[in-house]
Amino acid sequence: MFVQQSALQLLEQIQQPVVVVAIVGLYRTGKSYLMNRLAGKQTGFALGSTIESKTKGVWMWCVPHPTKAGTTLVLLDTEGLGDVDKGDSKHDTRIFSLAVLLSSTLVLNSRGTIDNRAIEEMQYVTELTEYIKIKSPDEVVDDAEFVKFFPSFIWAVRDFTLQLKIDGKDATEDEYLEFALKLKLGNSIQVNNYNLPRECIRKYFPSRKCFTFPFPTSPENVSFLETLDPAEISKRFLEVTNRFCQFIFDQSQVKNLKDGHTVTGRVLGHLAKTYVDTISSGAVPCLENAVIAMATIENEAAFQEGLEVYQSGMEKLKKSFPLELNEITLEHQCFTLMATQTFMQRSFRDHEGKYLTSLEETINCQYDQYLWDNEKASEAKCESLISVLSEPMTERINEGFYARAGGYDLFCQDLEDIVNQYNALAYQEVKIAEVLETFLQQKVAVTTAILKADDKLSENERRICEERERAVLLEQEIKALKARQHQLEEKMVTEQQNNEERVRQVIQMMEEEMSFQQQETKRAMDSKLREQAALMEKGFQEKANKMACEMEQLWRKKKEAEDRKSREFAKMIANQERRNAENMEVLRQQHREKIEAIKRRPRPASQFCTTQ
Repeated sequence: MFVQQSALQLLEQIQQPVVVVAIVGLYRTGKSYLMNRLAGKQTGFALGSTIESKTKGVWMWCVPHPTKAGTTLVLLDTEGLGDVDKGDSKHDTRIFSLAVLLSSTLVLNSRGTIDNRAIEEMQYVTELTEYIKIKSPDEVVDDAEFVKFFPSFIWAVRDFTLQLKIDGKDATEDEYLEFALKLKLGNSIQVNNYNLPRECIRKYFPSRKCFTFPFPTSPENVSFLETLDPAEISKRFLEVTNRFCQFIFDQSQVKNLKDGHTVTGRVLGHLAKTYVDTISSGAVPCLENAVIAMATIENEAAFQEGLEVYQSGMEKLKKSFPLELNEITLEHQCFTLMATQTFMQRSFRDHEGKYLTSLEETINCQYDQYLWDNEKASEAKCESLISVLSEPMTERINEGFYARAGGYDLFCQDLEDIVNQYNALAYQEVKIAEVLETFLQQKVAVTTAILKADDKLSENERRICEERERAVLLEQEIKALKARQHQLEEKMVTEQQNNEERVRQVIQMMEEEMSFQQQETKRAMDSKLREQAALMEKGFQEKANKMACEMEQLWRKKKEAEDRKSREFAKMIANQERRNAENMEVLRQQHREKIEAIKRRPRPASQFCTTQ
């Protein structure tokens, strides 16, 4: 047994949630016809016209859901059970188990009536505990939890000829099903054998529905049902078929994993491969192990998807570099939020926050790199600007224009004009102060030479000018330090805001998971309460008492699971807060160092090197 690669490739493309409807039943009972009707097609799934089973393995068809927007309807048509050519009852049970594991709605298709023979032929349901485990293959059998994870159940009775009456009174199709599943009193082997398949159906499938289909057409035309004109098909048969399809469209739920993660086509493909590989190896499929395997695959993919969202946005922004710091910061926050949301939508069971932390750390590293890229772009722009602005002055220096009496005053005036023009044009640049500081430092030797060559100045005036030169350099150095300090302050605010948003999203995820877990348990408890009431009403006190113990155990496990999840999420949030505190402390330390560096600088005496 293996999964076709083409099927996996098809499912991989489906990013939408899926409603999975599987149909099982004895061979040559018309299962494929119903699946074709659900697909809205006349043909598609193979229909046979001989006694040979036509469908082999499990066939799949994916169509847009007709009533649920943004959802895909996945139809699984299984090969007929009880085919004498196979001669392997275990193979049938594996097919049946696989249909149960993969579907959100399971359709059981049979012919005639729901009598004891029909139920006995469904012995596969009594063997599910041997072929499906909840937590691990070595666990003690506890089928009480099956009700939380199994699909809803529909019994489609084909070629039904009886009147729907119970004890002479009219009955609905659902009442007919419940009557057929009624237990007998007693503890004899015969009674226990009679009750076992009925108990399993009642116990495992909390939602049960029945449809009774009359003969579709005359016996000689049945083999060609898919090619018949609608006028040749029984109106009653078509009416039941339409009602059956509409019920599935309206009532069948999106497939969910244990713990409530929504199954997409991609996840369904991984699940199918995991279960089939497990079955083929001779092991027993385990829901818990499958969820753990899916969590690893999905969390790694969620990390990549979230990171790609951030990178895609920032790479587009990078094309506009250099930009103001606050503009990059706002875009960084926006893309970080989008990346985290994308991650959360696909991630599940990341209770320790391993993948979320990895995403956070990777984004922070990339943000630092984008800041550096922006600074380099700003630096290049500022250097180009100041080079253009200072070009006339450079030519004058090379020509010796300032090497004369009064030359220093002319030089200072030209330098002041360059600085003023530069500050006016580069005021939005993050590297404005540092590039200007470097430029002025580079002009120190030239300034000193011009100052010494100016015969107009006295020695005292030269000393005053030298002091002013040092003051200008110091002032610019302080401006550069303050600019870096401001950038650190903005980064601290951004980090704090991002952390608050991440914590909010983690809490939201926790509440959603807890809510789904509570709904799972409530669904199971409501089913067992109904079953217990029915047992007590029919006099099965011992079975009702056993059901009460199962409910008590379910309630205890629910409380333990909630407490465990609360501890896991509390730890996850605490770790998030701790990492944020550590990051903030690093930034605060850097901020303190910048402030101390500014404080250590003496206050400048003047602004420019003029002699006025």
